[in-house]
Amino acid sequence: MLFRVNALIKSRNYYYSWNAEGIINFRFLQTMGASEAALQLLSTDLSCQVRTSSILAKSNSLLCYEQCFKTRHCGDWRYKQIKGLRKLQNCSRLHAFRGLHSVFRGEKLHNRSNLLICNCQQPERVSETIIKGGNGKSMHTVSPKIPNHTPDEQNMKQENGARPFSEGFKTAAAVNSRPRNNTESIEDEAWHFLRAAMVYYCGSPVGTIAANDPSEATILNYDQVFIRDFIPSGIAFLLKGEYDIVKNFILHTLQLQSWEKTMDCYSPGQGLMPASFKVRTVPLDNDESATEDVLDPDFGEAAIGRVAPVDSGLWWIILLRAYGKCSGDLSLQERVDVQTGMKMILRLCLADGFDMFPTLLVTDGSCMIDRRMGIHGHPLEIQALYYSALLGAREMLAPEEESTDLVRALNNRLLALSFHIREYYWIDVKKLNEIYRYKTEEYSYDAINKFNIYPDQIPPWLVEWMPSEGGYLIGNLQPAHMDFRFFSLGNLWSIVSSLANIDQSHAILDLIEAKWEELVADMPLKICYPALEGQEWRIITGGDPKNTPWSYHNGGSWPTLLWQLTVACIKMKRPEIAEKAIKIAERRLARDRWPEYYDTRRGGFIGKQARLFQTWTIAGYLVAKLLIANPEAAKMVINVEDTELLSAFSSILSSNPRRKRSRKGVKQSFII
Repeated sequence: MLFRVNALIKSRNYYYSWNAEGIINFRFLQTMGASEAALQLLSTDLSCQVRTSSILAKSNSLLCYEQCFKTRHCGDWRYKQIKGLRKLQNCSRLHAFRGLHSVFRGEKLHNRSNLLICNCQQPERVSETIIKGGNGKSMHTVSPKIPNHTPDEQNMKQENGARPFSEGFKTAAAVNSRPRNNTESIEDEAWHFLRAAMVYYCGSPVGTIAANDPSEATILNYDQVFIRDFIPSGIAFLLKGEYDIVKNFILHTLQLQSWEKTMDCYSPGQGLMPASFKVRTVPLDNDESATEDVLDPDFGEAAIGRVAPVDSGLWWIILLRAYGKCSGDLSLQERVDVQTGMKMILRLCLADGFDMFPTLLVTDGSCMIDRRMGIHGHPLEIQALYYSALLGAREMLAPEEESTDLVRALNNRLLALSFHIREYYWIDVKKLNEIYRYKTEEYSYDAINKFNIYPDQIPPWLVEWMPSEGGYLIGNLQPAHMDFRFFSLGNLWSIVSSLANIDQSHAILDLIEAKWEELVADMPLKICYPALEGQEWRIITGGDPKNTPWSYHNGGSWPTLLWQLTVACIKMKRPEIAEKAIKIAERRLARDRWPEYYDTRRGGFIGKQARLFQTWTIAGYLVAKLLIANPEAAKMVINVEDTELLSAFSSILSSNPRRKRSRKGVKQSFII
């Protein structure tokens, strides 16, 4: 029998009720500020336990958890308070389904058949023994005998890159080097590899790993599920009508949001989403015969450079909205725990600070470009995702009195952010000439050169490169600094989110067409243009050997950007641009074994450190193909320009926006 537990952490009482389907809904309530504790459900045959993390006791918000329980009959339900536990661990007496995860790492299973079973999903199919330890605690062991599976189950496991349990598992090389037959299309091959990258937690799919490259000896963190990397995978599954994996991903990452996250005795804001997570199977209480599935998140404390993933929460909101629009299931976004998680992200992003600008201030490496590349400050990519997430959250927030202040702050930020980006980030020939004639050191409320930009900052390459028709949004803006590089994701998502207005959106696509040989060439799409070279590269990147000129984040070509390009082109009713880029990519992606990125000015070489069978390369191609075939589906991620914001924006422009405050009617004062 399946039990669902919804835990609202507020007081120490708990409640439960039955519904018509035999589902018990529990509510555990624990007061804020209570001591660190965990609630353990105990019964004779219950095979899971729930533990709360210590940060929940410090939270100001209600948090919900949904876990799955299997039992053969209802025993005497009890609960017990356990102190000192810090990890949320689900389904503690489990034997994990590690087949695919072992394939990813190319590991041997050492004939431990018990690691292949998840008792949380299939307890009735295993020969199970309950052993009482010396401390009276129950542990589950499983006999090596594996029962027969239905043909459907065998097919499912084969589609995911693994044989039935009785046949063992394929190695990663076998999965990824299978030849494509004459009748199989590139899309069929891509779907095969995407399904082979799926990760399971307690028998249910929860995401896709970053890469499944059998030729790479050093795994690093490519065997983890990254929030940003899963977005194209999630969109692909939604377009295929496979909603469960996306729903599971949303709920499990939501659980991780409230985990205690600390680096050097400091904990960031509670709304922070992890950069990635990994499903680990570990022995239960040092017993090799009993194991459990655990989710191991990384909030940046283990990442290279130790940078918090600012974009993770923004992408999470965007995917949540896409799930509701595509599946029609709005109950997910209406859940109390989902609403609470969304509000925590918004409060973290809308928190007051010292900044005078409405843009989010972030460190270098806090988004897709996750290494030192001189994007610290107010990078366009973060602002475009921020704007899109704010619009999506405003649609999904439940109308509650307690959310009034949050919605008001959200609306104010949307208006200020759209004005700031459109007015100060936009560059074309006309604006370039204006900057060229800027006066500096202006001290005035009516200053034209508000940010004291020096005309000598205009790089020589830009004067020659800028087309007469077209324009784009610059990469960054800070006092006395404009980053004139063209960043593809930021510009494309500005189109998708309507952060750029209609004229600017068309101009961005005009520029991409005019500079096709530089931005697309042999493989779409340059992550940024141009590359940092020479002394500039040494100073800005610190001489990063991975971000050498025209490689990786420094001017490399990233096929995953195909899907963002496609959405932007569909929105502006110019799909032919995306179709042209897709045809170029199709010539090489499958032949080159789906690389992470390409190097050189034209994207002619597979990246020198690029992983093969990169999941978001595969998913990005699939989403682009699916959207070209069904353009209406792109609406799940597109934000239509808000008429109220547009009206307010026009009002600001007509009332002299360069003047911050009026001094009319104020007598002139003198300092004596």
